[in-house]
Amino acid sequence: MRRISLNAQILIGCLCGIAWGLWLTTQGQAPLVGQTLYGAKVVGNLFLDLLRMVLVPLVFSSIVVGVANLRAHQQMHRVWTTTLGFFALSMALAIVLGLAAAEIFRPGEGLQLAMFADATRDYQARQMPLPDYIAQFLRGLFQNPFKALAQGDILAVVIIALFLGIALVIGGERYKNIRLVVQELQELCLLIVGWIMRLAPLGIAALLLQLVATQNSALLGSLIHFISVVVGTTLFHGIVVLPLLLWLVTRMSPLRFWHGSRDALVTAFATSSSAATLPITLRCTEQHLHVKKDIANFVVPLGATVNMDGTALYEAAAALFVARLAGIELDLAHQLIIFFVTMLGAIGAPGIPSVGMLSMVLVLESVGLPTAAIAILLPIDRILDTVRTAVNVEGDMVGSLIVQKLTDKPATVNA
Repeated sequence: MRRISLNAQILIGCLCGIAWGLWLTTQGQAPLVGQTLYGAKVVGNLFLDLLRMVLVPLVFSSIVVGVANLRAHQQMHRVWTTTLGFFALSMALAIVLGLAAAEIFRPGEGLQLAMFADATRDYQARQMPLPDYIAQFLRGLFQNPFKALAQGDILAVVIIALFLGIALVIGGERYKNIRLVVQELQELCLLIVGWIMRLAPLGIAALLLQLVATQNSALLGSLIHFISVVVGTTLFHGIVVLPLLLWLVTRMSPLRFWHGSRDALVTAFATSSSAATLPITLRCTEQHLHVKKDIANFVVPLGATVNMDGTALYEAAAALFVARLAGIELDLAHQLIIFFVTMLGAIGAPGIPSVGMLSMVLVLESVGLPTAAIAILLPIDRILDTVRTAVNVEGDMVGSLIVQKLTDKPATVNA
């Protein structure tokens, strides 16, 4: 008998949690309701705590490995610096677009969920004047590594990992043993994530049961609003922003680009996986868009790991959406933290669905938002994943064309 896939199990868990929660809403104040909600809270919190347990070592090892792996391409210095520059620019534009759309259209506004009340109180207790907040934020970036890892201070862990990854790049072969140890740590973390994800259907069902049983139907309208904002904004980035960057640098028309890249974009939309689409992306980039093999073979695979425009846009918008559901209005300083963490969180993140969930937890934790909100985001994640994966892949192909143009210029002049 064929085993049911994890995605199908999570979908079944979502449906069961929603159905059970709806049934509980018809039972009034019966003792069974309180007991069921208590059990769901225990199971849901256990699942979230397991995710938090592996979050810090996985983020640390993924960022170190992602940065350190750049050492293999030192002979292509101009290519990889241009590539990283483009990836940083395109993701920055996507994050700003996501934050701006969430601010303009304000999905989730006016709907404060009771299950996030504790998070709201904790957040308000930490409020302080902006100058003091900035001073504390800067002090918190550079900490004792062991203290940051032990206390789970996400921003400090990201900075430490970034510094260590850069040091491994500069140190080269001298520190290859350290690089291998960190890479094995990442693989161990991913193994543990695989174990935890076996509980995902049950954990998500428990979280959704709580959500449906304790909230009103207005949440559905907010979710539809949020989906519309994210899909519309992601399409704007893919149809307007990326083609505009491509035209400004290479003068290639959007129609010509889409004609050459359509196979990869359709596959990415259908599979929701940049990694699965990679062979087709490479074929379209080399054969249809005529990018040199050495540039395509570097930019596209690296982009499948590092360059996540659609994902970054979604996570930035989702953070503001969750904040409004919790009754929290994030100020500019907190939005800058989201910007910073969303971008760095993409570095070295392995291309598996469970890590996408962990990166969302990372963004929420960085500004003190309730991680239980993934119960709201997961049921709609598959819908949004199709569009954002297509934009992720589009960004890789646009990047390869732009990198080829920019790195070819000096050779043309010298000739």
